[in-house]
Amino acid sequence: MARVAASESPDTPDTPGAALHGEQSAVRGAPAAPDADADVADFEALLTDEGQQLLDELRDHDPARELALATRLRRDHPPHLVSAALGQARLRQRAVAKFGADDAHRMYFTPDGVEQATRSSVAAYRARRIADLGVGRLADLCCGIGGDALALARAGVDVLAVDRSPLACAVLRANAAALGLADRIEVRQAEVHDVALGGFDAVFVDPARRGGRGRIFDPESYSPPLSWALEVAARVPHAALKIAPGVPHEALPEAAEAEWISDGGDVKEAVLWFGGTPGRRATLLPGGHSLPGAGLPDPEPGPVGRYLHEPDGAVIRAHLVAEVAQQVHGRLIDPTIAYLTADELHRTPFARSYEITDVMPFHLKRLKALLRERGVGVLTVKKRGSAVEPEEFRRRMKLSGPHSATVFLTRVAGAPSMLLGHPV
Repeated sequence: MARVAASESPDTPDTPGAALHGEQSAVRGAPAAPDADADVADFEALLTDEGQQLLDELRDHDPARELALATRLRRDHPPHLVSAALGQARLRQRAVAKFGADDAHRMYFTPDGVEQATRSSVAAYRARRIADLGVGRLADLCCGIGGDALALARAGVDVLAVDRSPLACAVLRANAAALGLADRIEVRQAEVHDVALGGFDAVFVDPARRGGRGRIFDPESYSPPLSWALEVAARVPHAALKIAPGVPHEALPEAAEAEWISDGGDVKEAVLWFGGTPGRRATLLPGGHSLPGAGLPDPEPGPVGRYLHEPDGAVIRAHLVAEVAQQVHGRLIDPTIAYLTADELHRTPFARSYEITDVMPFHLKRLKALLRERGVGVLTVKKRGSAVEPEEFRRRMKLSGPHSATVFLTRVAGAPSMLLGHPV
């Protein structure tokens, strides 16, 4: 069966300058709701023997059969406890993608906690970097359900985890106990503004970046705002402040190293590091490849060569396309497009490489005929600088055949173009 795989990262920029470098719930720390005590009581009921029995029984439950399952369980257990257990079981299933099955099915979550928590691979990388600085005691401000605090404790750091939400604090205490880390994590329900930082080697701040209307892009609208976090960072030897990866570079403080982190090719976060050397960095997980900025000028554009290199989104966000161009001996296909091209193959972990077989002006009928002639039934569609919708593209190609290919819908020297090839 013919398939079209559409690929365009919403966080991937078209242009160099401001753009080759970047195109592309309840608020954590909000005042406790009036029914916060009831929420905590419902949660703590899950920690009883009866609650644990229910969670064990629901570990691998089928959500499609949940109604019948709930009806059966309510014959032997209080309805509110069954509802709480079913909700927690669903959250654990969702959390597997971020925390892995082993941890997710031992941990506890809230809906906002699953949504906002750092992916465990990213948290572990950041925790190792903090531990390597020699940090012994750290204050995790706006800790939420504790994904970062748990990773830091596993890395050998003693953590004071602070949040104003009673439920988040209760969940983190349970998580620390469930993972055997309670001796390294002190949980404190408090206003982060009131925490005395004397005796701490570092702080980590992960402010809420979502509000009632969705994502918050202005750093001063974070909760707490970036300006407050920067002031806190100045009080300790080391600090790490998590920010949205789309933050404008002009908003970055000169004293910080700004690091963009991707995991499996998806940009997950940006972190401002204080206490070291300022600059920019892109880090790719799971391999741990890290590219520091060298202050290179944007590469020059030129004709499409035999190879096309697609820089990782973290590279683009960090404005380090020029550093990758130097590694692959490449040039831009267009001054406003973050694709690099070269005549000879030079590999780098910071870009995906493709061998280009055809370069043509944008013409759907011509491409359709070429794909039919070559028996292409599986087509990966990548677009940058193109208004074409992948779904419409899929409908019009009518693919069939045993072969596969990749098409780039983009601009070359300012002209809408199509590049056909395959991964190296």
